[in-house]
Amino acid sequence: MTTAPIDQGVRIGHVHLKVADIERALKFYCGVLGFELTQRMGDQVAFISAGGYHHHIGLNTWESRGGKPPALGTTGLYHLAILYPTRPQLADALSRLIAAGIQLDGASDHGVSEALYLRDPDDNGVELYWDRPQEEWPRTADGKLAMFTHRLDLRELLRAAEEAPQAQAVAADARDL
Repeated sequence: MTTAPIDQGVRIGHVHLKVADIERALKFYCGVLGFELTQRMGDQVAFISAGGYHHHIGLNTWESRGGKPPALGTTGLYHLAILYPTRPQLADALSRLIAAGIQLDGASDHGVSEALYLRDPDDNGVELYWDRPQEEWPRTADGKLAMFTHRLDLRELLRAAEEAPQAQAVAADARDL
C-alpha cells in the first residue's frame, strides 16, 4: 500500500520524560543545559522550554517517583534529541557539560550533523546536535543521502564556543579538556 508522505511542516512538538526526582531533573535540564522553567505543578510535573515556548520537555513523576531506569533489553525511549540552531551553540552546550562534570557517552560527526551523546540523571539518553545546511550534506553520485559516523573532534568543536557570546565564560573553564 502506497500512501502520500506526511506534510513537510509536521514537527515533533515536545516530549514527556518519566523521572524519579523533579528537582534533580531540573538541575540538569535547566541548571546545566539552560532550559527555562515555564510551569511547575508541585513535585509531580515541570514544563521547560527554550525561547518562551510553552514546553519542549515535560518532566513528570506520575508513574516514576523514586523509580529506577528501565533495564537493558527492554523497550522505551532510546534518546531524545535536542537540536541547536548553530555549531557555536552546540559548542556552548559542550562547555556547559564539561563545567558540570557530565561525561559523554559519545560524540559523532554524521556528515549531516554533529552530535554529543550523554545520559540525564534518570539514565535517559540525550543527544545534543546541530544540522549542517542541507547543501553540505554528503551524497552519493546519484544524489542519495550518504550519512556516516566519524569521531567528532571535541577540541575543535570547543573552539567554536568562542563564537557564541554566552559561552565565553564557560568555555574558559573547559579549555583543559
